[in-house]
Amino acid sequence: MPSPTFAPEPPYAHGSPARTAVVLCNLGTPDEPTAPALRRYLGEFLSDPRVVEIPRLVWLPILHGVILRVRPAKSAAKYASIWTPEGSPLKVWTEKQAKLLGGHLGERGHQVQVRYAMRYGNPSIASVLDALKAEGATRILLLPAYPQYSGTTTASVIDAVTAWSARQRHVPELRFVNRYHDHPGYIAALARSVRAHWQAHGQAEQLVMSFHGVPERTLHLGDPYHCECLKTGRLLAQALGLDAKGYRVTFQSRFGKAKWLEPYTEPTLVAMAQQGVKSVQLICPGFTGDCIETLEEIDMEARAAFTQAGGERFEYIACLNDRPEWIRALTDIAEQHLQGWPTREPVNAQALDDSRQRALAQGARR
Repeated sequence: MPSPTFAPEPPYAHGSPARTAVVLCNLGTPDEPTAPALRRYLGEFLSDPRVVEIPRLVWLPILHGVILRVRPAKSAAKYASIWTPEGSPLKVWTEKQAKLLGGHLGERGHQVQVRYAMRYGNPSIASVLDALKAEGATRILLLPAYPQYSGTTTASVIDAVTAWSARQRHVPELRFVNRYHDHPGYIAALARSVRAHWQAHGQAEQLVMSFHGVPERTLHLGDPYHCECLKTGRLLAQALGLDAKGYRVTFQSRFGKAKWLEPYTEPTLVAMAQQGVKSVQLICPGFTGDCIETLEEIDMEARAAFTQAGGERFEYIACLNDRPEWIRALTDIAEQHLQGWPTREPVNAQALDDSRQRALAQGARR
């Protein structure tokens, strides 16, 4: 076997202070809403064997010979419809969440560096880890933006970090947050966002909770994603006081001809409208920041499908984004997984002793 090639290491200095970092990892986004940018992004995304579990010899010719010739232009048009002056909504929200997370951890006394990274696109996980290591980070917590664990998402982040680690001579301590689908703070933040919408707009006949779909075969192969989505939905319904008739859990973003987790979101909305349901409100609990799947697929395409089938009132409830209760919950999750790492400023024993002596002296004078 060939010898491994390691990345250049900064000079090691004995006694250097240990530093801790948190990396908030999201799925990714193209750099701009253009066909060339989408071709690069989709090429990386759809080449991941975690995402498409088809033998490489079969899949890659289809990907490069058909999909990457046709889909980028169509996808670019969809991204253009939701692009903001600041860039991709997913990147905007992820960056803002990372900054707010860093601020909240600092307010709680933690001295940590907080960055964000994308599994596909920029900034890549490898580039962010390189930068943190150059800045002296020796302990790194990877916090995926996916509340529900899936091999297609969470495990892919772990793969990317593992691939980066294989190129390092001096590997930092690493921790991973695998899931927080039932975290009380996460559920409470979702419930509060729904209640705020109800207070402003009233309550619809049905609340639909739409999660990103995955092929059904992943469930039978042991992926816990389906079960964790259902648990999130159940806990959210309980927090809102809804019975089984007041909400539905569905799955969106089906790709290809294989059977995916059911029921599918858009066909469910169409069927509801055809059965006489006039008003629905839809939330996407699995997405912590608004993105192409929520803003275009749900708030545009699903809305049109519902109204064209006879529905009258379709309301999309925005993702958690930068809601204060969500940032507090995210901080709780990070703080929980940072336990045991000395992230607080060390106490100066001499200064503490001097302070105690001054307090005793003041007490004696009284």
